[in-house]
Amino acid sequence: MRVGRGQRIPVVVQSRGRRRAGARLLWACAETVVTCGVVVLLLVVHQLWWTNRQARAEALQQVRVLEREWDISPPVSVPVPDPVTGGSSPTGTAPPEAAAPSVGPSGAPAGRPAAEDPGDPAPSAAFAVLRIPRLGLTVPVARGISKRSVLDKGYVGHYPGTAAPGRTGNFALAGHRNTHGEPFRYINRLVPGDEVSVRTRARTYVYRVDQVLRQTAPRDVGVVRAVPRSIVKPSYGYDEPGAYLTLTTCTPEFSSAYRLVVWAKLVA
Repeated sequence: MRVGRGQRIPVVVQSRGRRRAGARLLWACAETVVTCGVVVLLLVVHQLWWTNRQARAEALQQVRVLEREWDISPPVSVPVPDPVTGGSSPTGTAPPEAAAPSVGPSGAPAGRPAAEDPGDPAPSAAFAVLRIPRLGLTVPVARGISKRSVLDKGYVGHYPGTAAPGRTGNFALAGHRNTHGEPFRYINRLVPGDEVSVRTRARTYVYRVDQVLRQTAPRDVGVVRAVPRSIVKPSYGYDEPGAYLTLTTCTPEFSSAYRLVVWAKLVA
């Protein structure tokens, strides 16, 4: 096809408006992606840093409050029968743990509702201090294993229905391994022979680590029984009554797929 003189070949030029609309769309998509990334990052920081800082501060403050109260108001001296004269001596003390009735299956003293015992701490109230020197850990112990009112506050929770500190039976505790203070993050580092202490108003009890069950199923309720033994891995646990301490947490880290269990025996 020949084009004569004076005639022009039409040229199609893409509209600048379309280019600008496409650029604006790409920019909006990029902003959305960046915003979502920042939000996710903030959530991660909140979970991994802020909840730990907040829970640890609250837990340490509770430890100070408890120990200050115990130092100011030690156990009250009461008359103790004299085995020789049949009279009483005013120098003895009757620690609350020794005077308290045994714990029943529901967590209340056997034969009595919990509300009738004025010495019992309120649900979720801290009543002891756990120390693990090998880990540099000091943390309050509260009744119950509720996440909201106990574990998420950075406390260690006392399984309802298990023994009191120093008593025959199993004083069983649970704690977070990650976030919210993560008091049990490094209990996997404990080895037989490590000492763990539990201080109450009455006295301090010392346990010595004896066995470590690295992994078991969440349904393994045998680990917190009075005579603890794994029902998933029966080679771990005990056959005879004693005064045991059990520490439980989730494993592996940042997962709740399994449970890590540490057992200790009372030595003092």
